[in-house]
This record gives sequence, structure tokens and C-alpha cells, in this order.
Amino acid sequence: MRYWIGVASEDHVARGVAGGFCQLCHGKAAPLRRMSRGDWIIYYSAKERFEDKVPCQKFTAIGEVTGEEVYPFDMFPGFVPYRRDIRFLPCTSAAIRPLLDELSFITDKSHWGYAFRYGHLEIPRQDFECIARAMQATLPAG
Repeated sequence: MRYWIGVASEDHVARGVAGGFCQLCHGKAAPLRRMSRGDWIIYYSAKERFEDKVPCQKFTAIGEVTGEEVYPFDMFPGFVPYRRDIRFLPCTSAAIRPLLDELSFITDKSHWGYAFRYGHLEIPRQDFECIARAMQATLPAG
């Protein structure tokens, strides 16, 4: 079991939660293929809306990878992103700033946003659990 962070605006994350899927890195398949069924993903949203610059800076969703397949989805002509099925848990969003000192994957605390530059990254279990607690998510036993 592995633990991941995906990066997307809060409005795009909400679409994925409502539909039970994740998309990463503007619809690329490769990041989704790095994950396996039973892995966990937390979304970090730097912005509230993709088109705007209003900062969000929160962890906004948490879920378990349930699907085996990475599949294309025809959103509109000319844009066919890849998706992966996710079972999202009920949670609240959690601001990142209060967690910075506790998160080991953020090595440079003064330039913490740099950790999210590629849009998808693996994190240690302890960091995943820290964020999940802050999001008030109830993880399954095991």
C-alpha cells in the first residue's frame, strides 16, 4: 500500500469526488499508472478555481484507489483525459500551513509549495495519517 498526493484546484477536485474518479497532471495516464488498487490519495488544492488565482492552500479530498484500470474519458472534443476510480471518504478540508512542521515530505519549510510542482508525489504513511487526521477522515481499520 502506497500513499500519494495529487494536485488540482478545489473546483476540479470537487468534480472528481462527485464522480468517484481522479485525474492528474492535466489528464495524463502515467501518474495514474503509478498507483495500484488499495493505494490512497489526498488532493492538495493550491487554488480554489482552475481559472482564477484565489488561493486555497488546503488538502481537499482523500480516497482509496478502487479501480484496476486507467481509462480515457471523453470530456469534450479534443480533450480526452485519463481517469482512475476512487472511493472518496467524508472529510473536511485542512489548511496546509498548520501542518508544515509535521510533514516530512516538505523538506524546505520556507519554500513548501515546491514539493507540489509535479502534480503527483508519493508520501510516507506517517504524513498521510497526519493529513487524514487534520481532515477528520475516518480511515478503515487495517
